[in-house]
Amino acid sequence: MALITCQNLTLGYEDREVLRDLNFTVNSGDYLCIIGENGSGKSTLMKTILGLRAPLGGNIITGDGLSRNEIGYLPQQTEAQKDFPATVWEIVLSGCQGKRGFYPFYSREDKQSARERISQMGLDNLKKRCYRELSGGQQQRVLLARALCATRKILLLDEPVSGLDPKATLEMYNLIKDLNRKDGVTVIMISHDIAAAVKYASHILHVGEPLFFGSKSEYLKSGIGAYSNGNFNKNNINITENLNGNMTGNGGETRD
Repeated sequence: MALITCQNLTLGYEDREVLRDLNFTVNSGDYLCIIGENGSGKSTLMKTILGLRAPLGGNIITGDGLSRNEIGYLPQQTEAQKDFPATVWEIVLSGCQGKRGFYPFYSREDKQSARERISQMGLDNLKKRCYRELSGGQQQRVLLARALCATRKILLLDEPVSGLDPKATLEMYNLIKDLNRKDGVTVIMISHDIAAAVKYASHILHVGEPLFFGSKSEYLKSGIGAYSNGNFNKNNINITENLNGNMTGNGGETRD
């Protein structure tokens, strides 16, 4: 069932268009990666889906009873946000605010949900720690737990591995993969990592020129990846499409 349908969408700022005639559908259980060059409109699209920015034209239709406050969102962090003086527990629990409406207090169910998400992200021993004392990978897991408190259906992730070291990056990708495949959470993720997009995603949306939306296999056959990123070129990288295996690039180097 379609959770989000974008029809003839035009995005931009005031009178300046960034994207035009964008059409795609995200069904329940999909893992959609949005890729494209800087400034192509990826983050603008995500903010528009969230209702934080109005489209210049076209429609965004939600289905299966999905409301905007049921979408879990993990934005890019600013340096100031990384230094936020709150505990892990307080930040994760705050993810329930969207469901509270005008009611100022958290319910017993909210607190139980926060405990479950903290445990799910492997953060039980950090629950009382100050957020700004954590590593980058730990902070991202806290924010992912917070986003999960808002939803059982769909996550929007804006470059969730940006700035992370290779070990933390792999851990984050695996957490997102398990949420999608084991828990059935629909994922929409902005990424500059084309190889990871091909490995984990079920569908690819390439914004900019050319505009493309389709399954991962359709993307690979299209040849768009040959010039969508300098590190992903058919002349210098071979991709083994095997979700249970690794990705082999230049010189036989293995990438998880």
